[in-house]
Amino acid sequence: MNIVLEGWIWWAAALAVGVPIVLIVVTEIIGALSRRHHPAVKPLRFFRNWVVPVAALLALFAFAFRSPVDQVWVRVVATLLGFLLILLVLSSFDVALFAQAKTGSWRERTPTIFIEIARLVLVVVGLALLFQWVWGADVGGLIAALGVGSIVIGLALQNAVGGVISGLLLLFEQPFRIGDWLDVGGTTGRVIEVNWRAVHLETDAGIQIIPNSSLSGASFTNLSKPQGSYQSALSVSFGAEDPPQEVLALLVRTATNLPMRAPGETAACAYSGGGAYSVSLPIIAPALSDAAISQYRIWLWYAARRHGLALDGDRSDPIGTPEHLDEALDAVHVALHLDEERRAALRSASRLEQYAPGETVQAANVVPDEMRVIVHGSVKKQVSAGDAVLEYAQAGPGEFIGQCALTRDRTRGAVIAGSVVTVLVIPLATIYALVQTRPHLAQEIERSLEIQRTQAADMVANAGYLRGSR
Repeated sequence: MNIVLEGWIWWAAALAVGVPIVLIVVTEIIGALSRRHHPAVKPLRFFRNWVVPVAALLALFAFAFRSPVDQVWVRVVATLLGFLLILLVLSSFDVALFAQAKTGSWRERTPTIFIEIARLVLVVVGLALLFQWVWGADVGGLIAALGVGSIVIGLALQNAVGGVISGLLLLFEQPFRIGDWLDVGGTTGRVIEVNWRAVHLETDAGIQIIPNSSLSGASFTNLSKPQGSYQSALSVSFGAEDPPQEVLALLVRTATNLPMRAPGETAACAYSGGGAYSVSLPIIAPALSDAAISQYRIWLWYAARRHGLALDGDRSDPIGTPEHLDEALDAVHVALHLDEERRAALRSASRLEQYAPGETVQAANVVPDEMRVIVHGSVKKQVSAGDAVLEYAQAGPGEFIGQCALTRDRTRGAVIAGSVVTVLVIPLATIYALVQTRPHLAQEIERSLEIQRTQAADMVANAGYLRGSR
């Protein structure tokens, strides 16, 4: 009866039963949150592994063993528990405020260094109050000494600290992010690193390091904002006698198939008079500006020759000569089953065209009015399958392009120049006249068209099977 009446036995029994129950409940909660990948798992684990055991030990000392409050071990355990509770509260606030911050909110933009500094200050203040409460220590003098020392150190290192503060303000404002393109004083580069002291830009000349103090005190342009395409501007000139509407249509059409073009956007072209035109190319990123302009000028050179326009005042076509046409007819006369009569008719009606690598020789989903025969170079045949563009075949000299002109069907895929390609362009009426007198030619064209359709259908079917298997 004396043992039962003693108060310590009830505390010991409560700790022996209550602590395991608390641990089991917290463990189950942690398991449920872990399956949902919730950020609160980390503070709960800290609570289970550290706070609960130390709190149980303090309760054992203070209530079960009835140890004096001023005993050293009781104060040590109380100090440790207080420190753990400070860490737990800070970790909980971190999860509540910043772990699930919405994109673009001030909580998401707050740099980690700010959070770490605030956490450090709160830990120091909490420990000071804890030592004053548990040990009766006088921490006022220590805090005053630290304040005076901080002022002295700040004055001595004001230049260095100024750069750090500028870096922290840049990190907090976030006028740019890693990967953005900046124009700083005429220097264009991609941001690869931002730290307390400086911003690192990757430029064509190497890595340029710009101090944060200089960047925060000067103006710069973020080429990656607002979100969207980057506009590359260039000027071109044509002959004054070239119809402006034809030139403008050619400029826009040539820019449409650029691989660097931003999806869903169209080039902006304007006529300035006197054969001068301005072009603005919407491209994906500033890094592709030079490559896009270079490829656009190359494609424009070939396109202008095909349409008889005088780019830079030059209307000449290197392959638009009778000698080149005769050589082309010599190269394709077997494929077209030509005799002298048909050769003469074809020579008067057909023409030669050249395409640069990557240009579209024949677009998809169109009904062609002409058929082409490859004289030199090679092409790639592509078909769309959802959002993907698949290459299903290649073609070389002597092979046909645009056989759908005879059947008046729409083309299923596109034909892209794989190299500098020279093709013989044959009008539809001339092709009709050839196939009427050359049954073998009609059969070969029909066979090649059927093979092409089968290859395209098989490629699309295989692509759909692979996507479904994933």
